[in-house]
Formats: sequence, structure tokens, C-alpha cells
Amino acid sequence: MITDVDAALRAMVRARIPDEQVGIAFDAPTREWSAKHGGPTIDLYLYDIREDLARRTTGPEVRRDAEGYVTARDPAPRHFRLSYLVTAWTGKAEEEHLLLAEVLRCFLRSDCLPADLLQGDLLAAARPIPVSVALPPPQDRAISDVWSAMGGELKPSLDVVVVAPMPMGETDIVTSWAQRVVADLDPARAPADLRPAARPARPVPRPPVASAGAPT
Repeated sequence: MITDVDAALRAMVRARIPDEQVGIAFDAPTREWSAKHGGPTIDLYLYDIREDLARRTTGPEVRRDAEGYVTARDPAPRHFRLSYLVTAWTGKAEEEHLLLAEVLRCFLRSDCLPADLLQGDLLAAARPIPVSVALPPPQDRAISDVWSAMGGELKPSLDVVVVAPMPMGETDIVTSWAQRVVADLDPARAPADLRPAARPARPVPRPPVASAGAPT
């Protein structure tokens, strides 16, 4: 799920900044990294992952086919807040500010990940996947603490948060009522697990064999 979110964010930023000379990275912006990275770069560092408890639900999610029949019951997904520290790196403050402004416009254009950019686990999301940018961080987490933990120097950044679902598995339902009706009316069209077992062939009676010396 995390790599699927990474891919969507990369695509969003690249659509806003199509210049291939501007790189897109997901590395921790430590002193060592900032000293050796080459060329203009937008860095989206995933620094925090927390479950969104307000979105936790009980009971399974029901999946239905085009006709409305229940086809499966899946465990309800868990939702996690993925927090990204977004920074621009060019070596010149003015250029970094321009790049950050473009990234800010990129994430302000939509409150959710674009549907055409979803892939992998995100395709199963029942609702739009929300995205927020530059909101005040929680009281127990300051951006300056993140920089201190990495040993880097504080610089302008954007806090991008994506609330994405994590699938908890898939459990097929026993069988739907419609499938059983099809199995009764036309076994050939029924799913393999609903087709009646083949009946053993009845032995074909054979004529008795005449014993030796018996009149014919």
C-alpha cells in the first residue's frame, strides 16, 4: 500500500513539474544525503505512519456483483495516515521556493488522490483517498523534531498527509443464492465447486456364461 501511495504522489508531482531535470526522491534528507544529491530535486520523505482510529470499523465489507448479488465478504480495511516531509533542493533558496510553490499548488488542486493514478491495493478503496497539505501537525509531533532526529538543518518544507486503506485480506463468501439457482437449473453453467459430483456409471449386465457340458 505504501509503495502505491508513493507512485501516486510521484505522478502528481511529475504532472505539475514535467521537467525531467528536476528529480523526485523519497530519501531521508540527512546531511549526508543533501551533500551528495545531484541536481534539482523534490524530496518526499515518509517520516510517520499512524493508524487513523476514527476510520476503524467493525464487521466485514460486502462486495456485490453488477446485479447486486453478494459475491464476497472482506475484512474491513485499516486506514493509515502517511505523513511526508516535502522539500526542494537546488542550492539556491529562490529556486527552492519556486519548486515548493508548484508542489503546494499540486496538492491544493485536489482533496484526494486522482482515481486514474491509483494502483495496487489502492484500487480496492471503497471511497476517495484523502490528501491534505500544510496543515498544522499534531501537538505531539513538531516538524523541527523530525529535522533534529535526522541531524539535518531546518529548511522550508510542506507536510503532506495521505489517509490510505490497508486491505486485511479477502474471504470468499460461501455461495450466493443466485449461484445456487444457476447450479440447479443448468449445472453446466454453475461454478466448478457447485456442480454435482458425477455419478458412478452403472455396470452393464452381461449374459451368463454357459458352463462346460451344458446343453446349448
